[in-house]
Amino acid sequence: MTSTAPRFSNRLTFPKPLAANRRPTLAPRKLSAVAANDLDEQNLLTRIVAGKSHREYQTRDSIFSQGDMADAVFYVHAGQVKLTVVSATGKEAVIAYLPEKTFFGEGALAGQAYRISTASALQSCSIVRIEKSAMLVLLRDPDVSEQFLTHMLTRNIRMEADLVDHLFNSSEKRLARLLLLMANAGQDSQPSPALARMSQETLAEMIGTTRSRVSFFLNRFRDLGFINYNGSGMQVNSSLATVVLQN
Repeated sequence: MTSTAPRFSNRLTFPKPLAANRRPTLAPRKLSAVAANDLDEQNLLTRIVAGKSHREYQTRDSIFSQGDMADAVFYVHAGQVKLTVVSATGKEAVIAYLPEKTFFGEGALAGQAYRISTASALQSCSIVRIEKSAMLVLLRDPDVSEQFLTHMLTRNIRMEADLVDHLFNSSEKRLARLLLLMANAGQDSQPSPALARMSQETLAEMIGTTRSRVSFFLNRFRDLGFINYNGSGMQVNSSLATVVLQN
């Protein structure tokens, strides 16, 4: 009985090239100018005609409290805001400090019925309140929703970095990083705009240490030329970053 060996062709075949006029099924998406830049809050806020209000808060004033109805989103137009949580046993924990030009209270947009934290003014604040319904209408615009999502993700990354800083860095480094963030200090050696006056007790609370330690570190930073005091407050030089970067 004979068997026939299978035949193989010695010719290689290649897929046919696409026609010159044929387009790919999915074209690469162009990044919008809105997504590429920082949040254009002025344009966003001016587009809200109804469902928006503005209010001034003094230091330690409550903006909303844990357990309140979550029916609005807030925006820090000026000043700074502190978010805290209180346990069933009465123990309070600070979970975030929010600088100006930051949205917060976004849980209302995700079905959160009640506030799980308390927001209070860390210093004199100017706050914009946006009704949930008005914000949801605004977010129907794809460019606005993309911009808002980018803003919130950036804010959450910053909050995670704050947590890592609080858990693993020394109080001196935490203070230096806090001052740099508050001043938005750049990469050059020019002084940043002056920070508004803030008590050493508040700074101590923000970094989790004592007022005496804050006073000691501030005096050291001043002697080294990292910060300067004037009549309007404190100027922070970007050279203060050397304290954060040192081993």
